Amino acid sequence: MVSNRLAEICDAQADAVAAASALHPLEELKTVCAAKRSPRDFTAALKAKAASDCLAVISEAKRQSPSAGMIVSNYDPVACARGYEAAGAACLSVLTNTRYFGGSIEDLRATRAASALPVLRKDFIIDPWQVYETRVIGADCILLIAAILNKKTLVELAELGRSLGLAVLVEVHDKSEIPTALATGSDLIGVNNRNLETLDTDIEAGARLVAQLADSGRTIVAESAISNATDAARMLDAGATAILVGEALLRSDDVAGKLKELARPRNNGLKQD
Repeated sequence: MVSNRLAEICDAQADAVAAASALHPLEELKTVCAAKRSPRDFTAALKAKAASDCLAVISEAKRQSPSAGMIVSNYDPVACARGYEAAGAACLSVLTNTRYFGGSIEDLRATRAASALPVLRKDFIIDPWQVYETRVIGADCILLIAAILNKKTLVELAELGRSLGLAVLVEVHDKSEIPTALATGSDLIGVNNRNLETLDTDIEAGARLVAQLADSGRTIVAESAISNATDAARMLDAGATAILVGEALLRSDDVAGKLKELARPRNNGLKQD
C-alpha cells in the first residue's frame, strides 16, 4: 500500500508527466527512440568493477534531497561526473526530479555527454511515457521503485525498459517487496536502506535484505546512507555487488580517496567475516 507521502509524490509526478506529454506526445518519443544509438551497458560496467573484495560504486550527482536538504549549493553535474569517472566510479546516477531533488533532464544530458560511464536516471517513474523519455534523454539505466508501483505496472515498465535497451534497477526497501521485484525478471535489484515514508535509515535492516537476495542470481545494489568503510563492508559481506553513493562523495574534500575507501572497504582496517 502506498503511504500518504509517496502518494503525494506520485500525484505530483503524474501532473508533471501529463504536462510534459502534452508538449511531447508518446509517438514523438517513440520516433526519437528508434533513431538513438544503443545504450551503454550499465550492468556489465558494475560487474567489471566488482570483485570478491571490491564493490562497484555508482556515484550519484544531486543538488539536494528531502532527507538532507541542500547538499551542494554550487552544484555542477558535469564536474561531478568528470570527478567521479577520474576517481574510478563504475557508473553514474543523476537525479532528474526537480521538485524534491532540484535536478533536471538537462543535468543528465550534460553529465552523460561529459563522461564515458553508463548513467542511471534517478526519478519517480510511474508511466510508460517516462520510460521512453528516459531513453530519449540518453540514460542507460532506469530506476523503478517497488513501493510506488503495483506488481502489474512494475512488471510492464520493467519489460518496456528492457525492450528499449535500458538496464532496469528495481528498488525494494522492505522484504514484502522482494517477490514482486524478482517477478520483473530484472538483473538489477536495489536495496534502499532508507524508509521512504519516514526517511530514516537502517544499515542493518538493509544488509538483511541484501542477504536475502544474495542467492537470487541478480546483481544487488545497496543504496542510501553508506558513508564509510564500515557501512560498505557490511553490504559487501551481506552479498552486494555494488553500492550507490551520493551524499558521502558530494560532501567529501577527497572524492577519489572516499571512493577508494568505499569500493575496497576491507582494505581499510576492517576485519573480514
